[in-house]
Amino acid sequence: MPDHPVPSASARALVTGAYDTHVHVAPDVIERRVDDLELARRFATVGLAGFVLKSHYVATAERASVVRKVVPGVDVLGAVALNGTMGGINPAAVEIAGRQGARIVWLPTVDARNQRESAAHDPPGATPPMWRAVQDDLAARGIEVEPVDVLDRAGRVLDRVRQVLRVIAAHDLVLATGHLAGAEILAVVEAARQEGVRRIVVTHPEFTSQRLPVSRQRELAALGVLLERCFTTAYTGKVGWQELFDNIAAVGPEHSVLSSDLGQPFNPPVEDGIALFADRLLDAGFGADQVRTMAVTNSRYLAAPSTTGED
Repeated sequence: MPDHPVPSASARALVTGAYDTHVHVAPDVIERRVDDLELARRFATVGLAGFVLKSHYVATAERASVVRKVVPGVDVLGAVALNGTMGGINPAAVEIAGRQGARIVWLPTVDARNQRESAAHDPPGATPPMWRAVQDDLAARGIEVEPVDVLDRAGRVLDRVRQVLRVIAAHDLVLATGHLAGAEILAVVEAARQEGVRRIVVTHPEFTSQRLPVSRQRELAALGVLLERCFTTAYTGKVGWQELFDNIAAVGPEHSVLSSDLGQPFNPPVEDGIALFADRLLDAGFGADQVRTMAVTNSRYLAAPSTTGED
C-alpha cells in the first residue's frame, strides 16, 4: 500500500472518545482495506469509541452486533442505506433495522436520482468512488435499478418517504441525507422535523454530486442539523481543503461533525482518519475546542443510544 500521513500524538489525544460515523470496511461487495473485527481492535488501541458500518448495498446492524460481542468496549453500530438492493424507500427495511439496533438510516446514495443524473464531474486528478465500478457492472449485466426518488414532480416529499421518517422517529434513529440534491435535502429535512425525527445529518455536502453552497448549508444548520465533513472528500481531491475549511468556518464548527468515509485500499488506515482530519483543521487555524466539538461531541451525539427503548 502507498505511504500515508501519520497523525500527530496531539491530534490522537484531542479526538480520543470520538466515533467515526461513516466507514466502509469488509465484509463488503467492494474491496476494503480492513475488516470490521480488525478495525474494532485498532479503534480500541488508538482510543476511539466506535464506528458506524456503512454499506451502499446491505443492512449492517446484525454484523455490528457480532463485532460488539467479539470486541467488547468498542461501540460498533449498524445502519441501512435505502438504495435499490434494500427496496429503495422501504419502511419495512427501516423498521427491521431499528429493531436490530441500527443507528443511522441513509436516504439513497448510489441510487439517488440526483447521483444518477448529476452532471457534475470530479475535479481533475480526483479519485473516483469505488462504488461506481459496481454500479457500472450491474448495469452492464442488465441488473440496473431504477433511480430512487424522494420527491414527486411538484417537489413534495413522497408519502412513502414520510412513512420512513415516522419509523426513524419511532426508533429515534439518525437520518442521513445520502446523495440527494440541495432542494431535496431541504424538503426532506423539513419533513423529518415535522414527523418528529430528532437527529439529522447532511451527508458530505462538499461531495461532487451535492456541492451545497454556503447559503444552503447555513439554511440547513438553522434547522438544527449537522453538516458531515468527510476526510476523504478533500483527501481524494473532490473538494479543495481550503474550500472545505472555509465552509466549516462560514457555517460554524458547532454545526459540523467529522467522519472519515475511509476503508478504500488506496487511502489511509481507517483508524487514522479522524486524527488526520484534526491535524489538518488545527494547521488551518481552528481551535482545539472547535475540533473536539466536531470530532467528539457531535459524533457522540449522533451515536448516542435511542431514547425510545424500542430498538
